[in-house]
Amino acid sequence: MQRLIPTGDPARPVAFAESPQPVPEPDEALVKVDAFALNRGETFLLERPRPGWLPGKDIAGLVVQAAADGSGPGIGTRVAGHPAQGGWAEYAAVPTHSLAVLPDTVDSVRAAALPLAGITALRLLRTAGSLAGRRVLLTGASGGVGHYVTELAVGAGAELTAVTATPQRGERLTALGARVVHEVTDADGPFDVVLESTGGPALPAALAGMRPGGTLVWFGQAGRTPVTLDFFDLLHGPERVTIRHFHYAGAPYGPDLAALVRLVEQGRLHPETGRTADWTRTAETLVDLRERRIRGKAVLLTGGTAE
Repeated sequence: MQRLIPTGDPARPVAFAESPQPVPEPDEALVKVDAFALNRGETFLLERPRPGWLPGKDIAGLVVQAAADGSGPGIGTRVAGHPAQGGWAEYAAVPTHSLAVLPDTVDSVRAAALPLAGITALRLLRTAGSLAGRRVLLTGASGGVGHYVTELAVGAGAELTAVTATPQRGERLTALGARVVHEVTDADGPFDVVLESTGGPALPAALAGMRPGGTLVWFGQAGRTPVTLDFFDLLHGPERVTIRHFHYAGAPYGPDLAALVRLVEQGRLHPETGRTADWTRTAETLVDLRERRIRGKAVLLTGGTAE
């Protein structure tokens, strides 16, 4: 079968290679991949790929071999999946606890856009706690996670301010009900909750705009600049602020993925897909995603025709 493997070349991060079809573990199903999504974090990992690493954590497709232990969906079931790796291929082996069954009304493009970004958003908002009536600041908001966080938080009753690099990248967030600014220092605080994913100077600037007793959840460093906090600056800022480190990982993923699929089916969650293309365009799409030329998610199709 065909799969995409890392090249180590920033200008063309992946290339096609012939590979044996995966042999599933007893608790894994074999999925014929119809579509897969890219994540910006994967573009960073591709700069210095680990030996043996096979990229790809977000897929949608059809079960062609059910798990030997009897768990999970049967042959012929359409699914969204979150494998540990190896999803950018014609076939992927996925633990059944990381699969969700797709209804006919949810297409493969939207389904493939859900796993990593959607699960991150769902678990991030659980970490933040009840948001009804609370003022929330979200940095790095125009990527895949940011769109999900915005729609879910506004739907839960939050008054959300989103920080994006440009007006164009904030258009969809405005439509979802967010107030959009382009610098953290332009955000009209104070905020009860900050969801911070940029790092560098953005985190201390966001911290300075919080209410006393508020919570900052730090879930990324997309700007790739370390954070520096000055103790004496904090003395003049809000008191008793809590900073929480967050990472989405932790199986099982299937229940959260199923919840996201239900929200899409019910019309309460709308994946923002900035590009849908044939998987022969994966390398150039990765470069565009890394350079922030794609808003929301990028989804690639193995079947040959973009939807």
